[in-house]
Amino acid sequence: MAKIMIVDDAAFMRSMLRTILEDAGHTIVCEATNGLEAIDKYAAYRPDLVTMDITMPEMEGIDAVKHIRAIDAAAKIIMCSAMGQKMLIIEAIRAGALDFVVKPFQPERVHEAVNHVLEF
Repeated sequence: MAKIMIVDDAAFMRSMLRTILEDAGHTIVCEATNGLEAIDKYAAYRPDLVTMDITMPEMEGIDAVKHIRAIDAAAKIIMCSAMGQKMLIIEAIRAGALDFVVKPFQPERVHEAVNHVLEF
């Protein structure tokens, strides 16, 4: 199973993802509440996979993806977005995200995205 970092400014969303991922046997190695924190923690923990919210304070998720991919071109990142953010999802994929899940989280879709990205 994978070591995962969860990045979201909402504690409730981080908790939901933690439960879904841990129930599937994954280990959450750290959490971050914004893009700047995510970059620092990615460098420190080198998780197998990152779930990244798009809209956050201090640094948006898309910018954080670009920075993390500059640190590690093989970084595996799944974007998490609210409904109606289609253009931002496209921009995130162009920045290097490998998949996306839409909030509110559906456990089956989260598992599907994680399994898909871990195959890369």
